[in-house]
Amino acid sequence: MTVNSQAFDQWIRTRFCDLNTELEHFYWQQNDKVNVDNIGGELKQQLESEGRFLILPLLDEGNTDNGFDNAFDLLGNVGLYMAACRRHEITEPSTEQSSPLIEASALAMHIGASIGVTPRFATAHLTTHNKALNGSYKRFTHLDAEKVFIDYNTKAILAYKRTADALIKIQPLGISHPITADLLHVAKQGLKDVIESNKSLFQKLDTDRFFNCVRPYYKPYRVGKEVYRGANAGDFAGINVIDLQLGLCFANEPSYSQMLVDKFLYMMPEDQLILRDCMRRTSIMDDFLDAHNCHQQQWYQQNLRLFLEVCQLHGKTAILHHNQLVERYITKPSAAIAQQHMQKITASGPPLHELLDTLEKLRDRRAAHQRDDIRTRYADIEALKSSLAEE
Repeated sequence: MTVNSQAFDQWIRTRFCDLNTELEHFYWQQNDKVNVDNIGGELKQQLESEGRFLILPLLDEGNTDNGFDNAFDLLGNVGLYMAACRRHEITEPSTEQSSPLIEASALAMHIGASIGVTPRFATAHLTTHNKALNGSYKRFTHLDAEKVFIDYNTKAILAYKRTADALIKIQPLGISHPITADLLHVAKQGLKDVIESNKSLFQKLDTDRFFNCVRPYYKPYRVGKEVYRGANAGDFAGINVIDLQLGLCFANEPSYSQMLVDKFLYMMPEDQLILRDCMRRTSIMDDFLDAHNCHQQQWYQQNLRLFLEVCQLHGKTAILHHNQLVERYITKPSAAIAQQHMQKITASGPPLHELLDTLEKLRDRRAAHQRDDIRTRYADIEALKSSLAEE
């Protein structure tokens, strides 16, 4: 990391966080907590100008070739700065043809293109690749709600990754291999850890604070002329690897494959490679369906039982996420806000009703619910269950 990079990183970890927290304090005092117009003008100006002052020498410095980790970290810092400017409506993509953050945009596009990721901050910048110094990692604010959100999202993402890693290792071994049972046990535990992490998140995360003071930092913003959607907690390969390896979702199904295409550049490059590889593989579910003639074998009974338990747990995580996080922290608070703010609710770009419909269908695919309008594995799961011997 260069001297200029270190100076910018130090600002992001300290002064940047202080300014955002102070602005959140002023917004919180209003009856209309979503409104940011004509509030904290001097603080907003300081945020924009101090960040620009630190970015200018970095842009002049160019690509210092200090390796992927340093480049990705710097991109995250630039992205956090641009996202904060968007949150405070220093920038507003709906009224702009190009980002007024000219230097930040140029630096973000340079780095993003050079390392093969989207030129904005991504989920990994605040979770799995957010280095702590003296016990503190990077955040937008000092608010407890943000820390709770990041802590438990990180726990859940790492648990999903453990599950995905175990499932990927099954294919070269085969469903009848004695070690496959061990890997399915690892997958089960990983999903149980996701459920426990999410339950803790729902118990500890304040709804109003999240909706009004955390969520707005994840909005879409312009980099140069293009608008990039907000970072999403699902922007890592693990959860989709689980979908595809279990066979609950299909890489060749248009709406699901569109989701994968949209998120590729929001993931770490190694995640992109893992997901591309997984998309060409057969699923464990199809392997069990093809092995129905072996249903009387001990390995079949043991491993299928474990496999179905993993499927059930994955569906449970999807149901819990949708019925708790989406309903409690997005849908219900959205119903109470002023109409003029409705176009600015979602971080992923589409209107709220479209987003909710997409998330509901994804939940039902992962949970293998019976539906007539979308393809799910309900019938195949039932067929596999019927091949199990009674205990």
